[in-house]
Amino acid sequence: MRRRLAYFGTPAMAVPPLRALVDAGHDVALVVTRVDKRRGRGGELSPSPVKAAALELGLPVSHEVDDVLGKGIDLGVVVAFGQLIRPHVLAEVPMVNLHFSLLPRWRGAAPVERALLAGDTETGVCLMQLEEGLDTGPVFDTVHVPIGPHVTAAELRAQLVEVGTRQLVGALAAPLGEPQPQQGEPVYAAKIRPEELRIDWSRPVAEIDRLVRLGGAWTTFRGKRVKVHAAELGDAPAGALPATPGLVLHTVQPEGKGPMPFADFARGARPQPDEHFE
Repeated sequence: MRRRLAYFGTPAMAVPPLRALVDAGHDVALVVTRVDKRRGRGGELSPSPVKAAALELGLPVSHEVDDVLGKGIDLGVVVAFGQLIRPHVLAEVPMVNLHFSLLPRWRGAAPVERALLAGDTETGVCLMQLEEGLDTGPVFDTVHVPIGPHVTAAELRAQLVEVGTRQLVGALAAPLGEPQPQQGEPVYAAKIRPEELRIDWSRPVAEIDRLVRLGGAWTTFRGKRVKVHAAELGDAPAGALPATPGLVLHTVQPEGKGPMPFADFARGARPQPDEHFE
């Protein structure tokens, strides 16, 4: 079943579904994404990952949602677009949204991150009908995905994108059918705030482990920031810089330096017996 589509997406995780829809033979009439951003010291404009992929595929690109109107679009496909789509557009163009959680749990901007931080043992991908509300629409299809005890947010995100891409292509190969209302108590996935990434060493060790697996976790030592890139649950070796019992640090990045094994950092820092992460 070949459809005339509009595609709405922005980050790298929205690129594989776009490529898969093109490979499946759908007519992607327009790709809508965010405006180019200025990056680097030179302030050069940089396109979103979705725009870069669309141009490579020879697809027309717009930064205006309203540009999908009047183009005979059968269906809009939304994947991590990052903007609400207004009712007058939804009235003309029916849309589906590939959402990376088990709705209604983790509606909103950071479903993958919030599921991991909360210690959920399962998440998934929902193909839902887009409504004006934030991830409130009825669901066409759900795929469940376990959250492994050692998985990082980046690994989990990649797994969900792979699962969701197959789910989306399979669903659009036939009539969508009737979506079912979401069941259960809604839980919202607010965007991760920078201050949430600072490690509080008084928290349970399992929480700190999940924060490190989220990516971007940091602490301070002697007043300077140290990023913690990798750790695992277990007992630290004798003489190691104390952090919290039950957590072994593997890779850290002191302020102004690149990532390094924690043992190298400790040898260079030569911590005193009473010194610890702040």
